[in-house]
Amino acid sequence: MISNFETLSFSVQDEIGTLVINRPDKLNALNIQVLRELKGALTELKTAPIRGLIVTGEGDKAFIAGADISEMKPLEPGEALAFSELGQLVTLGFEALPYPSIACVNGFALGGGFEMALACDFIFASSSAVFGLPEVKLGLIPGFGGTQRLLKIVGERRAREILFSGRNVTSEEAKTLGIALELFADKAKLLEGARDWFKMTLKNSSYAINQAKLVIGQGLVEERKAFGNIFQTEDMIEGTNAFTEKRKAIFKGKIV
Repeated sequence: MISNFETLSFSVQDEIGTLVINRPDKLNALNIQVLRELKGALTELKTAPIRGLIVTGEGDKAFIAGADISEMKPLEPGEALAFSELGQLVTLGFEALPYPSIACVNGFALGGGFEMALACDFIFASSSAVFGLPEVKLGLIPGFGGTQRLLKIVGERRAREILFSGRNVTSEEAKTLGIALELFADKAKLLEGARDWFKMTLKNSSYAINQAKLVIGQGLVEERKAFGNIFQTEDMIEGTNAFTEKRKAIFKGKIV
């Protein structure tokens, strides 16, 4: 369904795609190759005939342990700017997907890995998950959007504390802070839990979910426009007819 990539694998089951960052020997760390391949994959996935995406890392030790420091270290300021821009294009690519995405975090999600997870609609985590933005310990700051997305979830004061300390956040604290939506005992249960959540949403209108995703945080005017646009679509007609006829709606699963 998507191109063959060296550092990524992709599969589909029951209309749900699973994208795996596959560099387990490097704890799935993000180098330029991974970022470029993610950018290409997300461009293709934007129009793929799926209704949801699970994002995870290969192996049990890490979701994504961060950016590849050995590759980042020699970058000149101009090259670092381009590296940050590439990473931001990837995180924006996750946000731009027309269907929901879940980052399934097992093990380390640090630095750029945490930033990739934050760009998904939801984070589900195993009990072994560890989150953090430790860049200040290296004389750096997050460059893939973490300073902005973390603030929206945990608030400015807590975001400053996590960013300035560079400390790790356990899975339990991540759940308390709203970073992780759900916690699971291990990776197998984590992936199963994500698929179960998608099974629930597959009963709903993909187009309606898409419109809701587009307008969240955009203000009342955009909500009003989307509300008007959705009327008299196939899904709206089917959903309202099913309600009045006291039956289950059968949606087409299309995003128009």
